Formats: sequence, structure tokens, C-alpha cells
Amino acid sequence: MANIAGKLGWKVVTLVFAVPISMVVRKLIEKAWVKARPNDPPRDPASPGTTWLDALAWAAVSGIGVAAGRVLASRGAATAWRGLTGTEPPGSETQAEAAAAARS
Repeated sequence: MANIAGKLGWKVVTLVFAVPISMVVRKLIEKAWVKARPNDPPRDPASPGTTWLDALAWAAVSGIGVAAGRVLASRGAATAWRGLTGTEPPGSETQAEAAAAARS
């Protein structure tokens, strides 16, 4: 039962970090796009007015932004979890555990 509560708590902590970070990252990506390009980001890459270059560039920029946001959210949530509980987040392994598993 404690394990289920821990997993649920971990999901809540992760969500608390993921939502605001994803909103901030999206806004930053859009602002960077508008600064670099004179037009708005292509919301619909299949739109007839969207060039291949714009569609591919937006895919690359937004993909990098989403990946960076996920890293920020997961690392922030893990740090907060450790601070709140004094334990590693459910499902994660420490570097020592990973090294021990690699040796065996």
C-alpha cells in the first residue's frame, strides 16, 4: 500500500513540475521563433502556406524544446522528491545501483 501511495505522490510531484515548465518552454520557443523569423510559428505543417523549411525548422526547434522541458521537469521533480521524502523517486535507480548492476 505504501508503494502505491509513493507512486501516486511521485506522479503528483512530476505533474506539478511538468505543467508550468511545459507552458514556459512553449512560450519561450514561440518567442524565439518570432524573433528569428518574421512570421508566426507554423501551427499546421500541412497548411498550404507553410514552406518545407518552416515546417522542418519548427519541428526541430519544438522537439528540442520539448526534450529540454522534459529533462528540466524530471530533474526538478526528482530533486523535490528527495527533499520532501529523503528517498529516491519510485522507479529510479541511483548511480551506485546502476554501476552495481553493470558489474554483475
